[in-house]
Formats: sequence, C-alpha cells, structure tokens
Amino acid sequence: MLSSLGNPRQAAAQLMNFGLILSTAFMLWKGLSVITDSPSPIVVVLSGSMEPAFQRGDLLLLWNRNLFSETSVGEIVVYNVKEKDIPIVHRVVRKFGSGPNAKLLTKGDNNLSDDTELYARGQDYLVRKDIIGSVQGFIPFVGYVTIMLAEHPWLKTVMLGIMGLVVVLQRE
Repeated sequence: MLSSLGNPRQAAAQLMNFGLILSTAFMLWKGLSVITDSPSPIVVVLSGSMEPAFQRGDLLLLWNRNLFSETSVGEIVVYNVKEKDIPIVHRVVRKFGSGPNAKLLTKGDNNLSDDTELYARGQDYLVRKDIIGSVQGFIPFVGYVTIMLAEHPWLKTVMLGIMGLVVVLQRE
C-alpha cells in the first residue's frame, strides 16, 4: 500500500495530477467569472432571509451582464456591503432613477424591513456597482457542504487529510 511512496517518479506524478486538478478548477472558476462578469459567479445562500424563494444551502448561479436591460424591481440580486466580505442575496423592492447611477433598495423576502440597516454606514441605497450579479438559477441544498465547513472548522482538516491520503495511496 505504501510502496508507491518509495518510487519518487510515481509520487511526483501523483503530485502533478493533484496540481492539475487544482489548476483546472481555478481556471474554470476564472473562466466563469469572465463569462458572467461577476467576481463570484456562484454563491451559497447563508441564511433564511429569502425563504421561500431560496433555502439555506442553495447554490445560486449569477449573471452580471445587463446588456439589454437594467436591474429592475422584483429582481433577486447578490451584493456585497462595503468593508464586509459576505454576499447578501435579496430582492430589489424599490428603484429610484435609471442608468448606472440608479439607487436600489433591497429586502429579504422573509425579513420584515428593508436592508438599510445592512448597508455600510452612511449608505442609504445600493448602486449598480455594489451588485455582484443577478440570480439566474439555483441548485437546491448543494452549497450546504460550504456552510458545514464554515461552521465546523475541524471538518476542513478531516477532508484535507482524507484527500491527502487518497492522493498518496492511489495506485495507477
């Protein structure tokens, strides 16, 4: 079982395969980012604020290329609050003005009030550049793995250990 560790050529090949897998995943992510014009084309719903539309753990597919139409009232968008790195998934409930300087007010479907308390200090509305993307589709509960890893950091260590063992012990 551990005989493959004695062969440096086979160990190097396994490391190269692992590196190829990581670089391929990175290139796919960056390719999706360019195609969708979004820094994060896939987002996981972290809370229940958008129920019943989206449940916690749903994987959202985003699109940020509004070539033919502007962001409209009723559209579900993902945005980042300045100085916070947590994407928020909420619906546009009001729009003031038009064009790239239009002011947008958002609210979670399951929330009682709008998002003005979530925005950065001194910010009363969102503008188009605050939006990461508009939701175009979703896959239910697939993102729950991400939530579990964030809530239980020890799971990351276990998963990395298992992946490392699989790479080391794999036979060709």
